[in-house]
Parts: sequence; structure tokens; C-alpha cells
Amino acid sequence: MSQTHTIAQLNAMPEAEFVQVLGGIYEHSPWFAEAAAKQRPLADAAALAVALRDAVDTAGRDAQLKLVRAHPELAGKAAVRGELTAESTREQAGAGLDQCTPEEFKRLQDLNAAYNQKFGFPFILAVRGYDRHGIIDAFAKRLDNAPEVELQTCINQIHRIAQFRLDDLVSA
Repeated sequence: MSQTHTIAQLNAMPEAEFVQVLGGIYEHSPWFAEAAAKQRPLADAAALAVALRDAVDTAGRDAQLKLVRAHPELAGKAAVRGELTAESTREQAGAGLDQCTPEEFKRLQDLNAAYNQKFGFPFILAVRGYDRHGIIDAFAKRLDNAPEVELQTCINQIHRIAQFRLDDLVSA
């Protein structure tokens, strides 16, 4: 688990350190922390969350697609190869994705392939509070979404993931 920081400590950090500390909030996308750094001083953790969310929401479609594509597939190739970030490894393990039966793993691989073929980006779900059965169900249901609806759903899920990560990183 990462060290926690107060908002005062984050506000006082040089920009490079701020970005280093918060760079993993949005998977492999430190530019959102760079945008939030420019809005300091931030009043509290909620203001930090809003600054990060606003950076994503105003980034434009190409940057948003890049952000979505930076996320790993659930129980996908990166997980099998041990290439997930520490945050993603912890989140996927917490949902039991590291304990899939061979049938569940095959189902997830099939869903990943169908989803990527339809949408061109990985399925994103804030997995805290889900077990692997709920994840598989959500995955299958979202395959019916229209592409623009699904992109917005992914962005919303990324915001949930970011909030969970912020809650773990920033102390009140």
C-alpha cells in the first residue's frame, strides 16, 4: 500500500513530486495529475478529486480514448504475465480475478475479445465491491451498449477507480 499524504503535503510538493505521487490515480496517465497540479492550492481531498475529474472530462475524446486504452483487460494478458500496476493487481485480486476457475477465465477471455472487437478498447469496471461472477455478468450486459454510451460508461468507471485510489492515498 502506498504512503498516505495530507492535502497540505500535496499542495506543498514541487510539481514533479506531486505528479509522481498522484500519477497512478489514472492508469499510466500522469498528465491528469499535471493538470490538477496547476490548480493548487487545493482546499481538500474533494477539491483534488474534482480537479482530476475535470482534467479528464475536458481532455477531449482522443485523450479519453488514450486513458481508457491505458487500462488493462480484466484477468487479461497483462495479468497473466504479471505486468499490471500494483494498484490494478491489488484491485483485480480483491475481486477474486486471480482465483478464476478455468471456465471463468475462458469466459473472461472470450468477453475481452468480443468487447475489444466491438469497441476498440478494454472493458473498464471499478471492481471493488464485485466478485468475479458479478464482473462477468456486468461485462456481458455492457456488450449490448452503443459505442459512445460505452465510452462514457468506461470514463465513469475510471472516475470511480480514481476515487478509490485517492481515498487510499490522501488522508483527511
